[in-house]
Amino acid sequence: MSRNTLQRFVYSLITVLITVSAFIFYSVYVVEWQTWTEIYAQWGLYMFWTILPIRVIFLIEAVCALTLAILYWPVAFRLARGVFDPSKNHPMLFESAIICSTVCLMCPSMSLLASIFYYPYADWFSILNLLAMWFKLVCYNLPFAFFSQMFFVQPFMRRIINVIFPKNVENRKTIHKEEKWNTRPQDEIDAIADVLKRMDELEKELAHEKQLRKAFGGNN
Repeated sequence: MSRNTLQRFVYSLITVLITVSAFIFYSVYVVEWQTWTEIYAQWGLYMFWTILPIRVIFLIEAVCALTLAILYWPVAFRLARGVFDPSKNHPMLFESAIICSTVCLMCPSMSLLASIFYYPYADWFSILNLLAMWFKLVCYNLPFAFFSQMFFVQPFMRRIINVIFPKNVENRKTIHKEEKWNTRPQDEIDAIADVLKRMDELEKELAHEKQLRKAFGGNN
């Protein structure tokens, strides 16, 4: 396993652990309005036709989320690459585009799995009810997923990765600086060329003005 692959795996693992913990709290205490007393009284939460301990539910959701995160990361990168060019746009714009793409992929997928996991099969099953439950969870989870990832989880993860993999971060900064100076965007090159051309024109105009002043006896 290369160092970059290890860094990506550690990044995904820690992100999943934080996100799954936050979503279990959000789903139980905010969406479903269940209290700790109710959870303790029934020894866990309903899942797969039975009551499971929270640690088991956490493990199941974490494994599913980590698998999807690893599978979706290349897709999210390509989607972000289709909108922003890493060599021309600011890195924060490109990272934000990756976060948005990942949320748009992960949220519906995890909400669908949650609809299947937590559907009350003991009552009766209907595919329309399952789809309605899926749509409801997406409406609840998408805003929370976007704002938590954009403003809390991902900034925290960048600091963690900088501490765990400082050498990779320095190498990436060095490469970015070299690319910034060695490969300029075409529009920047054209702008610099226009400035240099205008400077040459101004020098010619100044030289012509000096010649006119000398011709008419001016001192300059």
